[in-house]
Amino acid sequence: MKAISLRLSLVIVLAILGFAGKVQAQPFGTELHNTLMPASGGMGGVSIARPQDVVSAINGNPATLTQFRGTQFHFGGAWADVTFKMTQTSNLPTVGPALIQPYSATSSAPGTPVGNFGVSQDFSAFGLPAVFALGFVTTSGGFADFREVPQSNGTNMGSVIFNMPASLGVDLTDRWSVGATGSFGIAFFDSPFVRHSGMTPGYAPRGTFGTNFKMTEATTVGVYYQTEQSFTFDNAVIVDPLFLPFQANVDVNMEMPRNIGFGVANSSLLDGRLLLGVDVLYKMWDDAALFRAVYDNQWVVQLGSQLSAGRLRLRSGYVWAANPLDATPDLTIGGVVIPGGLPSVQYTEGLLAITSQHRITAGVGIVDALPGVDFDLMAGGMFHDSEQVGPFTSTSVSSYWVGAGMTWRFSRGSCCPTGAPNSWCGR
Repeated sequence: MKAISLRLSLVIVLAILGFAGKVQAQPFGTELHNTLMPASGGMGGVSIARPQDVVSAINGNPATLTQFRGTQFHFGGAWADVTFKMTQTSNLPTVGPALIQPYSATSSAPGTPVGNFGVSQDFSAFGLPAVFALGFVTTSGGFADFREVPQSNGTNMGSVIFNMPASLGVDLTDRWSVGATGSFGIAFFDSPFVRHSGMTPGYAPRGTFGTNFKMTEATTVGVYYQTEQSFTFDNAVIVDPLFLPFQANVDVNMEMPRNIGFGVANSSLLDGRLLLGVDVLYKMWDDAALFRAVYDNQWVVQLGSQLSAGRLRLRSGYVWAANPLDATPDLTIGGVVIPGGLPSVQYTEGLLAITSQHRITAGVGIVDALPGVDFDLMAGGMFHDSEQVGPFTSTSVSSYWVGAGMTWRFSRGSCCPTGAPNSWCGR
C-alpha cells in the first residue's frame, strides 16, 4: 500500500506539468495576464490604469471599463512559440516498470494559437455612469512533447484554460471608478504519462475587484485584486492495474493564484501624445494548490509606452518577472513522500521553469484604419535563459510571440475628437 501511495503521489505531482513546458511563451508562472492582447501586448501588457484595448480592461482592472465609450467590439489573436530544452542526467522512478532515464532534448510540441474577444456597452445614454462588458479570454495553456525520446518514458502533456468574464465598471465621481468581474473558467488538462491519464475537463469561478482614480488630468492610478481559481479534475489519473493490484482513480486539485495589481499611467509629455505606464503584479503562488510545492510568490514589473502620431500609435514595452522556482521545494504532496525524493521534485521544477526574467515588446496601432475600426499589431520576445535545478536537471528556454486585433467602435465613442484625452475612447 505504501508503494501504491508513493507512485500515485508522483503522478499527482507531475500533473502540474500540464501547465508548463510548451506554455504560451511568456507567462508569469503559468498565467498570461494581458501580455498577448494586441494593443496592451505591445506595451509589455501594461493596462491596469489606462488600458488600450477593451479586452485588457475586461481581463485586468474592470474599473477601467468606464474609459471606453459607446459600443466597442474587439477580436484579437496571437501565436506564441518557445524553444524549450530539458536535460536530465539521472534515473527517476515513475508509475509502472519504466524509469525516466538520462536524456537531453528539445520539446517537439508546436507553437500555440491564442484567441481573445470582448464587447462593451456604455449606458450613459440612459443616465447611468456604467459600462458592462462580456468576453472570452485565453488565460493559460500550451503543450510539451518528449515522446520521441524513449528515455523520457513518453513524457507528453497539454493544457489550456479559457475564461468567460462578465464585467461592470461604474463611475462614482468624475475621477473615481470601481469595477468587478465574475469569470467562469474551463480547463482541459492532460498529465504527462499518457497511458495513465487522458484529457480531463475542470470548471472553476474567479472574481476580480478593482478601482481607478484620476489624480490629475494626466495621471491615473489603478489597483485590482483577483481571487484564486480552484480546479478539480475528476479521475484525472487512472493507474493501470497491470502495475498495481487495483485500478486507482485519482482526482487532481489545482489553483491559479490570488493576484494583486497596481498601475500608474501618465500622459503629460509631448502635449499628451506620449503615454507612459508602469504595472506591478504580486502573484501568491505559495497559497495555490499544487503550485505551492515548486513556486514561490512572484513579483512582476511591466513598463510600457505609447506615442501618438496622427492616427498611428507606436508602442514599446519591457517586463521583468522574478524567477518563481522555489529553492527549497516541498518533498511531499498531501503529506505523501514523492518517489525519488528531491531529484524527482527538481525534475518537476525543471519542466515548470519559465525562468527568464527579461522580455521586450513592440507594437503599432492605427486608429480608424477603416471608418470606426482600429487595427493593432504587436510582437515580443523572452530572452534566452538557462537554469540548473538541482544536481541532475537543467533547462533552457527562449520564446517569441506575435499578435493582431481589430476593434469596432459604434455610437458615441466611435471617433476620437482631436485633442481629446487618451481615455476618451480607450486610445
